[in-house]
Parts: sequence; structure tokens; C-alpha cells
Amino acid sequence: MKKIVIVGGGAGGLELATKLGNKLGRKQKAHITLVDKNSTHLWKPLLHEVAAGSLDDGIDAVSYRAHATNHHFNFKLGAMRNLDRVKKTISIDPLIDEEGTMILPASEVEYDILVMALGSVSNDFNTKGVREHCIFLDSPQQAKKFHHRMLNKYLQLGVEETKSVNVSIIGAGATGVELSAELYNSLKQVSSYGFSHIKSTDLHVSLIEAGDSILPALPKRISASAHQELLKLGVDVRINTMVTEANSEGLLTKSGELIKADLIVWAAGIKAPDYMKSLAGLETNRINQLIVKQTLQTTLDKDIYAIGDCASCALPSGGFVPPRAQSAHQMASLVGKNILATLNNKPLVDYKYTDYGSLVSLSNYSTVGSLMGNLMKGSMMIEGRLARVVYISLYRMHQVALHGYIRTGLMTLVERINRVLRPRLKLH
Repeated sequence: MKKIVIVGGGAGGLELATKLGNKLGRKQKAHITLVDKNSTHLWKPLLHEVAAGSLDDGIDAVSYRAHATNHHFNFKLGAMRNLDRVKKTISIDPLIDEEGTMILPASEVEYDILVMALGSVSNDFNTKGVREHCIFLDSPQQAKKFHHRMLNKYLQLGVEETKSVNVSIIGAGATGVELSAELYNSLKQVSSYGFSHIKSTDLHVSLIEAGDSILPALPKRISASAHQELLKLGVDVRINTMVTEANSEGLLTKSGELIKADLIVWAAGIKAPDYMKSLAGLETNRINQLIVKQTLQTTLDKDIYAIGDCASCALPSGGFVPPRAQSAHQMASLVGKNILATLNNKPLVDYKYTDYGSLVSLSNYSTVGSLMGNLMKGSMMIEGRLARVVYISLYRMHQVALHGYIRTGLMTLVERINRVLRPRLKLH
């Protein structure tokens, strides 16, 4: 029986494990194992809502172990440390708890086919002081860390001469823009839960971008629309502003200005985990991504695939597949087909990226973006209620891939019920 190992339980990795478990694991045609250092999965585009407190990850997160049982694959908790391509094994670090006690020893997992789906982490570009003074929204743990600090700042308002909460967000991509808007939405909610002393002017959010526009990966008209919406909310949007240092007072810019901040979020770039740049001699690029062929197999080992943010896949038209959730979803589907083709001695299929457009949520205030497809020659800009519906549907598609239509429908119903039963903001 073939051993298929998937490292990383993000959007692409978990969808692939689910698909292979249902098709192969159920019939015992292959042994599928998912490896992840966390015990639960949360769709990464939702992390800004966890940070602002408008989403409770304890409710929305998926338990890997329970999901594995329901979909006929195995789950192994732990962080990958090394890869041996000759022995065809991956090494897993020992599991240590917060008190330094070893829970599980180091171990090895054998594979016949390996899929790297590790996603990405924030790239601080070695900017001075960033690692010590900034929060990265790479995981639910970091998002909750920001949320707890934000609540503490709200508690301090009016005490010890604390007159406002200053938040600086470096990087005006989707994460930075969405978090900026979500913070103002959470401010409105928090004032109704015993924080009556808080006013709308007590929050100051600075969104800092080194380039000449926010949302640089999106068309200019969408970027301009989002820029105007943020200004209406009160966000201090600063473009053409390069940060050279972070310290206990705030941020220093290239021009020598000090932007004071109580909380700093770094969302200015991504890279694959650092240990991947020297992983078993596989070919990588400057941000540690594994370089793959059009079949999504790594260039130097046909038995190792890479998908999602940790994969560098060239586009025939030039450039590379962008690190988006839709890319990970499409890659997972393609690799699933190619693994099935390999097991059935059939030819592999090349990956063809389809850009369905981009959407950015500005919390409850607005949603802007573009849709692309056969019905539209080029792209169509959408915003407001229609854009919000389409934005939410992207998450529903991810849920359908994991749970099917019936369970996703039930989960949607539960979410609506919770809006009535539970507070609109997480207060702990």
C-alpha cells in the first residue's frame, strides 16, 4: 500500500488530505498521513477577524484529528524538521509543552509520495527591531496575542493618562487593509459591552505601505476605491513610506519620522519557512519556495510535490502563480488528480492557474474586488453587497471541499444562530 504524506494542514494541504482520504483511504488503496504542528485548522484569510475579535477561532477551527477520522486519513501532530530523500522519510521534532516537558519524542514518517503544503510566514526583510516589537498574523496564536493586547489597551483607556490606542500596520496588502477596517468595526462593538467610555476617536490606525498604492497586486481602480473607503473610516493611509526600524515607541521611517504605536502588526511580505532553503538539496528561490514543474512536482524529485504559498510555479505568460487561497485550492485539486494518475499508471496533467479575480473585505463597511471569467471579457469591478456575498462564498467553497454541501449548510445555519446567542465580539 502506497504511503502518501502531506506536510502542512492549510487550505491546500487539508483539502488534499480530505480528497485522498475519501477516494483512497476509505477503500484502503493508500495510507494517507497529514502532518501539522497545530492541532486545529483555520482558514488563513480569516486571521484578521480573529485579531480584531470579530471571529472566535474556538468555534470556527477544524480539529485535524476529528476531521482525519471522518475522512479516512491519519493525522500526526508535530513540526517537520528534516527530509531524507534517499530513505524517503521526514523527521518530526519532539513535541514539547509550555513547561518544557516532552510530550512526544522525535520521530520519522516514511513516504512514497510527499506533498509539501507548508504555506508561508511573514518576511520581515531583516528590518531592525521587527522581530522584537511586531506581531505577525501567521497563525491563530499570533492573532489571539494581538487581540488580547488590544483588549488590554481598551481597558487602559482613561487610566494612567492613556488617551488613545495607536495601532500601526506595515504592509497594505489584503491582510493589512482588511485588519485596518476590522479594527474600526470591533471598536463599535466593544463600546456596547461595558466599555462605554470608549469613543470612535480613541482608536488611531496607521496603514503604512512602501509602494505607491495600497493593494499593489490588484488593479488600480480597486486599490483607489479601497483607499477612499479606509480614509472615510479614519485610517491614516501612508503610501511611499518605508519603515527602517521598529522599537518600543513605534516605527522609524526612511525620512526619519517616528510614528508612535502601542501595537504594531507586520504584514509586508511573505516567504516559505527558513529551513526549506536547504531542504534535502531541493531547488528553491530567494524566498525559500520550492521550485516546481508544471505538474507541481519538484524539479529534482518526481516523488515530491509542492502546493500553495511554499511552491514557486512559473506561469506560461511570465511571472509566477500568486500566493492566494484560490491558488492553493486549485493546486490541491491538480495534485490529487496527479497522485491518482500515478497510482493508475496514467500520464500526469499540467497545472493551469485560473485567476477568478480578487476580493478585499472592509469588514461590515464594504467589500471591493474584481471578478474574472468567461462571462466577462477581462475583469469586472464589484463592490458593496454583491462583492460581500461573493467574498463569503469563497470561504463556503473551502468548507464544501472539507465537509461537503450538507454539513456546510448546517454550519452556516449554526453561524446565523450564534449571531443571536453569542456576543458579536470576543471579549476574552
